Amino acid sequence: MMNEKGKSGKVSFGNTAFMPKEEHLETAVKNRRISIGIPSDNKDDEKRVALTPESVNLLVESDNEVFVQKGAGLGANYTDKDYSENGAIISDSPARVYSADVVIKVAPFSEEETDYLKGNQVVMSYLNVLKLNEETLGKLIRKKVIAIAFEKIRDNNGVMPVVESMSEICGITSLLVASEYLSNMHGGKGVLLGGITGVTPTEVVIIGANTAGEYAARAAIGLGSTVRIFDNSLHKLRRFQNLLGQRLQTSVFHPQVLRKALKSADVLIGAIELEDLRPWYYITEDMILNMKKGAVVIDLSIDRGGCIETTECRALQDPVYEKHGVIHFSAWNLPSRVARTASIALSNIFTPLLQSMADAGGITQLLKNDQGVRNGVYLYNGMLTNETLGQKFGIISKDLDLLISAF
Repeated sequence: MMNEKGKSGKVSFGNTAFMPKEEHLETAVKNRRISIGIPSDNKDDEKRVALTPESVNLLVESDNEVFVQKGAGLGANYTDKDYSENGAIISDSPARVYSADVVIKVAPFSEEETDYLKGNQVVMSYLNVLKLNEETLGKLIRKKVIAIAFEKIRDNNGVMPVVESMSEICGITSLLVASEYLSNMHGGKGVLLGGITGVTPTEVVIIGANTAGEYAARAAIGLGSTVRIFDNSLHKLRRFQNLLGQRLQTSVFHPQVLRKALKSADVLIGAIELEDLRPWYYITEDMILNMKKGAVVIDLSIDRGGCIETTECRALQDPVYEKHGVIHFSAWNLPSRVARTASIALSNIFTPLLQSMADAGGITQLLKNDQGVRNGVYLYNGMLTNETLGQKFGIISKDLDLLISAF
């Protein structure tokens, strides 16, 4: 209403600037541009990369900034030019890449790499509780980072997408590896993995009715092998048969039945999902002693300590050794043998996650709204939130939900 009188001396109501109006409340969080750093993992015998050039393009098109360390994608056959053409900034300086708002890499952070971090950032990688040392964890704590473990993240269905996708790759790849080492090419006894007319098919024993076991079984059956599955859960075994659509030889972990199966087995795949810090040998050294000479053993649980007593955690460059006449293959990062496929699978998971982080206005808001991502956090602003790590290093872990509510 006007506070001046017109020429007639009457108050004019022509202007409604001071009339009561409805209050406009904020209904959406504004997108916040974030910078993302992709360091090189090649020196750690890790060939996968967390984001492909195509994913980088999607993130850059959404007004985010992506820094890629020179040579980061070479292990998966992605060149620096592939990344730069999709909007990434290629940098020779590790410090520049590690100073981004979000640093994402596949291999666990090393003590040296934590020195490059500027602090108060989000860092994402595999955690690998067994390999993590106190010095590296201490530096991450002092940097006050929010650290998220790949293998702990869950989706809206409660599934761990990184674990599931890498398990699929491990299951199929394990059979391809077994085929190589049964053949003459690598000094094997010259056996074809599978079966042909008039020749007894090879026998494959799989320990663990889970995703890795399922895809190993699919590959083995497709080649014509006889497959036997062992697990301590009848429910999992029944589900396993339903998924594969045919009757399989299944059994719970009965020592006598398992020992008998291993005596005639050509290939043994260990695919047990072990708890952190709790390695459990379902296959003892005595059982390996009774296997056929030239048989192949592959332990897919080796990154968690292994489920076969005779396996050792080896680098991908030197994963094979012979023990008791049996060929052992136990690389902790088997998916790196097919790094491009594995990188695409990882990128499919992390691209929408990173964009959700930007759309939410930052990591704190995303964690408040996303229980699945929250499940992967083991450090929150430098405070330990993972009970398993607390037990390993004698540090009291804090409740993440309480910490988030305080910020």
